Amino acid sequence: MKTKAHVSQKKKQTVAELTKLVKDHSIIGIVDMENLPARQLQNMKEKLRNTVILRMSKKRLMRIVLENCKSDKKGLEGLEPYLKGMPAFIMSETSPFQLFKTLKKNKSSAPAKAGQIAPGDIKVGAGPTPFAPGPVIGELGNFGIKSKIENNKIVITEDKIVAKEGDVIDEKLAGILARLDIRPIEVGLNLTAIYEKGDILTKDVLDIDEEKYINDMKTAHAEALTLAVEVGYPNAETVERLIVRVNNDAKTLAMEEEIINDETKEALMQKAECGARKLNEKVPDAPKTEAKEVKDSPESKSNDTEEQTPQENPEDKSSNEGEKKPSEN
Repeated sequence: MKTKAHVSQKKKQTVAELTKLVKDHSIIGIVDMENLPARQLQNMKEKLRNTVILRMSKKRLMRIVLENCKSDKKGLEGLEPYLKGMPAFIMSETSPFQLFKTLKKNKSSAPAKAGQIAPGDIKVGAGPTPFAPGPVIGELGNFGIKSKIENNKIVITEDKIVAKEGDVIDEKLAGILARLDIRPIEVGLNLTAIYEKGDILTKDVLDIDEEKYINDMKTAHAEALTLAVEVGYPNAETVERLIVRVNNDAKTLAMEEEIINDETKEALMQKAECGARKLNEKVPDAPKTEAKEVKDSPESKSNDTEEQTPQENPEDKSSNEGEKKPSEN
């Protein structure tokens, strides 16, 4: 006959307290407190006293709590895979995004130590270093970091990812990162997942760029408004713009068809005046000619001479010839 394992009263009490706390709060999260100094943990608790409740326990007891509460909170068991490192429950009524933002704001960076897990991709950026030429070039090369010498200093020529998220940082990598003053470890409460109304929100969902998000929303609103006006969709945001647009279209049509009304009469008169002015500019002036007297013309003079010369009479001519001819007798 198997005997039941003895469970201490203290563990039973811990499970009962945690179960009640989880059931009483709508926002349940899991934080990883690994590598968090005790002094900073106390400071965090002091800052968050009025907004969150933080309770740390053994992973086995936390799993029991999740099992006890899953009937009251559907989907809560989805938090179990995130019980890693040194997990703790964090409970609040604050928005998950606001809670994540608060925890992130209170984090600080620290140098990596051998054996720690990279919290994200660790990158060595291109640029100058404080190192003089020497063995450190080979140390950089061991991690695939390309470098050259400029002005008697080592310069890293290309960005290089030296560790990916989840990799274990060894002693050599920790040493070179410290010498480059790269502090990849975030010291603080590492929120890994949050439960809210049946949904599990992970840190990659919660960690948003607020400024970019706001700008994206503004852009989306402007594009939607433009589209609604373009297709003539009336609502509280577009009705004023649509009225202005229809009025402008009607005025343009009236101008094209030269329909006279209170809105177009002045513009049409200006258009007519402008057209008349242009027409006058295009018509050339009639050429001016000076009247000349007929008597000044050479042709008129020749005609006058001809008119003044008398025409000879044939009979007169013959009589004259008879007078001049001497008599034969």
